Amino acid sequence: MKIDPRQFANDVYEIVAAIPAGRVLTYGRVATLAGYPNHARLVGHVMRGATVSLGLPCHRVVGIDGHTAPCCPRQRYLLEQEGVQFKANGNVDLKAALWDVMTSANW
Repeated sequence: MKIDPRQFANDVYEIVAAIPAGRVLTYGRVATLAGYPNHARLVGHVMRGATVSLGLPCHRVVGIDGHTAPCCPRQRYLLEQEGVQFKANGNVDLKAALWDVMTSANW
């Protein structure tokens, strides 16, 4: 299936914009919700290209094991300000913070 880059980016932005404070999604989960379950890296690429003017809570997207983006040193700080818990290894505690989209009124 061919991906329309603009449509994919818009879908990613819409999903990320809906993530509530204090919750996170993984790149893979965002890709799945956008309809492209095997394109987690493409989500990362789209997120890197997102401008501040979009007002997206990009800090709420983490790696599959809860790791934060190495290119965003403030990500942990921003998540902690929202009450997101971290494990001893520095990764987000996904059991506590992963957004359950299916039971959310935001989605």
